[in-house]
Amino acid sequence: MKWIFSYLKPLKIRMIIGFIIKVIGTVAELFIPFLLTHILENVIITEDISKIILYGALMALCALVAGLGNITANRMAAKVTMIFASQMRRDLFSKTLHLSARSTDKFTIPSLESRITTDTYNVQNFVGMMQRMGVRAPFLLIGGIGITLVMDKKLALVMIATLPLIFIVVYGISRKGVPLYEKVQKSVDGMVRVVREDTQGIRVIKALSKNKYENRRYEKVNKALCNDETKAGIIMGVVNPIMTMLMNLGIVAVVAVSAFLVAKQKSSPATVIAFMQYFTLISMAMMSLSRMFVMYTKCAASANRISDVMKSKSELNIKEDDGQGDIAYHISFENVSFSYLGKKNNIENISFSLKKGDRLGIIGATGSGKSTIVRLMMRFYDTDTGVIRIKGKDVRSFTPAELTSMFGVVLQNDFLYADTIEENICFGRDISREAVMHAAKTAQAHEFISDFSDGYEHMISAGGTNLSGGQRQRILIARALAGKPEILILDDSSSALDYKTDLNLRSTLEKELPESTVITVAQRVSSVKNCNLILVIDEGKIIGSGTHEELLVNCREYKEISDSQMGGAFID
Repeated sequence: MKWIFSYLKPLKIRMIIGFIIKVIGTVAELFIPFLLTHILENVIITEDISKIILYGALMALCALVAGLGNITANRMAAKVTMIFASQMRRDLFSKTLHLSARSTDKFTIPSLESRITTDTYNVQNFVGMMQRMGVRAPFLLIGGIGITLVMDKKLALVMIATLPLIFIVVYGISRKGVPLYEKVQKSVDGMVRVVREDTQGIRVIKALSKNKYENRRYEKVNKALCNDETKAGIIMGVVNPIMTMLMNLGIVAVVAVSAFLVAKQKSSPATVIAFMQYFTLISMAMMSLSRMFVMYTKCAASANRISDVMKSKSELNIKEDDGQGDIAYHISFENVSFSYLGKKNNIENISFSLKKGDRLGIIGATGSGKSTIVRLMMRFYDTDTGVIRIKGKDVRSFTPAELTSMFGVVLQNDFLYADTIEENICFGRDISREAVMHAAKTAQAHEFISDFSDGYEHMISAGGTNLSGGQRQRILIARALAGKPEILILDDSSSALDYKTDLNLRSTLEKELPESTVITVAQRVSSVKNCNLILVIDEGKIIGSGTHEELLVNCREYKEISDSQMGGAFID
């Protein structure tokens, strides 16, 4: 929770001004019952109309000051809360984007989504409530008690006797609330995960008529969330009824004692009226405090989850290069092994070297480790053993900006966002329309883009759902080419292309990127057959390496893949 104050510190002037205005309004509100008592006891009996009007006007002035003060302070509180929430979400989103791949795997995408949305909303609500009620409620409580003690100590003590019981109840229940709401937020993560999966796969769900199955899957996580929310709600919902009961008992006690005192002429009806008004104000203050305690439990649970992300440190530290690399090679892997979970190696003893301008093909079955090699090359993860070098330097010695600037990449699960085709290719970079069009032509995308009436200004829906699979892949390839990378990675990026388009793409890449090192990860032999070096991966190990012709002779698995796909023949 302490990190919240770091965001509020720059806003302290606004908050102090709002605090002062809130105090003035609250004090004015506290004076109204006191003035009423004075009028009933001391002014009316004088039958002086001018005095009655004067004190009545003073009461109206207090009411006006209280109203305007609360409105002004609440508006300032809303402004502070908006600035606070905006900065908090911005930093959390930025931190999320900069998390290492391993940290992202640990938190999971659905959980990060709910932390940026639901958790920040809970914290925002609490900060706003603290400014609106966190000042007014304690002042009403303390001020009301102080004034009543001055007016009549006996009645005040009767009223005060109920307060410790209320505090004990609120404190005891709120302590149980934090873990309960943490569990609720984890259930929200689970529901977000299912919703996210279903929205992304809606077409497959419809195509396979799995609507009922997905409804049952959603119902399961929804029911779990409902159960957790119900449990938290039942426990936290006890606060208000118990508080109301204790406050009502206090009112009964005050009325009983006041009736006795009035009968004994030790108190006046006007004092009793004032006490009832103050008791009402104190009751409102206590109810506000109980609401804040409930909000606190939600805020504390959410703040802890946000803090976990904000405090997460990257394990990808920059290290000093050992100076043992061979600058003759553009990329080299030296006995690289890696495991995602730290148990079984996902790739093991991978070694190869590429010179600048070479073409590397990586082929193998699904889950064999092909994409893992690419992720390690771009340092999404660090190797467990072995070294990866680019230009003779250990990739761990590059800054993230230096390393990523070398790559143009199309990953398996790449994405398009809701914007124009041109913006999806530019991707926030300062790239001219001519360069965009050139990249699109190289990626074999210019022709179908030109067929749209608005061309490169054609709007793409989120995820590119209004494009075919092949069109999406060609726009993604154009995006990778637009930055003129020195290392181009195509990770299963032509799976939706027909053989002719795939052949034209490879031929164009040969002409347009003669100096770039191109790495193609594929399951089709036709996509890698012209590479200088082809690696055949099986269960994380290299079981064959060489050119297409060499592998047909030396690698039985590669020859079987080639024969099964094209009957051993290729059309160039």
